[in-house]
Amino acid sequence: MSHERTRQKGAEDLYRTTVARIQKIQSQLANAPRGIRLKDKVCIITGVGSMQGIGRASAIRFAHEGAKHLYLIDYAAENLPNLKSTIEIKYPDVKVTTIQADAADEQAISSVCEQAMQEEGRLDVFFANAGIASRDTLANTSTETFMNTMRVNTLSCFLAVKFASAAMMASNASRGKDTSGGSIIMTASTAGIRSGAGPVDYSASKAAVNSIAKTSAYQLQKTDIRVNSICPGLIETGMTGETFEYARQRGSVAKLGQLNPLARFGVPEEIAQVAVFLASDDSSYINGQNVAVDGGLSASHPVIPGRWA
Repeated sequence: MSHERTRQKGAEDLYRTTVARIQKIQSQLANAPRGIRLKDKVCIITGVGSMQGIGRASAIRFAHEGAKHLYLIDYAAENLPNLKSTIEIKYPDVKVTTIQADAADEQAISSVCEQAMQEEGRLDVFFANAGIASRDTLANTSTETFMNTMRVNTLSCFLAVKFASAAMMASNASRGKDTSGGSIIMTASTAGIRSGAGPVDYSASKAAVNSIAKTSAYQLQKTDIRVNSICPGLIETGMTGETFEYARQRGSVAKLGQLNPLARFGVPEEIAQVAVFLASDDSSYINGQNVAVDGGLSASHPVIPGRWA
């Protein structure tokens, strides 16, 4: 067998292993017993509209872990009823409020935080997940595109921190919250850590999110409000769907994710698990961090695969 054929067979075998592994990950929730890590917590999540997105997977996982009330927001309304009914049917003890709104709209974000306080008397978690991706080259990126990417990806996180932290500072003994505290989580990207994972506007917006996590943690010192960001690598979502479809059409889908040490792409459920961890008291001493969930991609400078193995 030729070297090229051997290499191709190795890639195909690895891809079959990857598919099996991902199927196992995606089936975990169906067989897992109910958790209590978010018991009695009131949570807000933005960017939940995609049927294959991180926001939807996180909302379902938050419900599985016993969240008391989920306020779920997306700019597009069409998939919100499905998400609401999916959670209510499987987790009838979890309250679900869906809201069609722009996560970068100040009035919308201040209002949902106020609504949570009025209805539940507390706010424990805000997962600012809403975001957009762009694909333009530097030369083709317009000022309008750049500023819109910053608005959706970065301003939305700033507003989440500003208004959620104010709500989280309020104590309410009658609702079981004796002191200030909470967890704010933001979706950034490995593109916000270093170059090579996205265009200029997208990367800049996510680097800013990572900075907000670090800076806000110190702005909120002594409040017991934690602020962290999650930096996903290549995840198969509605946002990255074009990349995956293009690879499938070319017959190169087995190569997706091959640059990281796990040699595979990820799925939304893997990000949702990290979001649950950061939302819960299990991560009570993690603050001001940019948590990379990328199969190890950001752990190294570029190398020839296998060169330093």
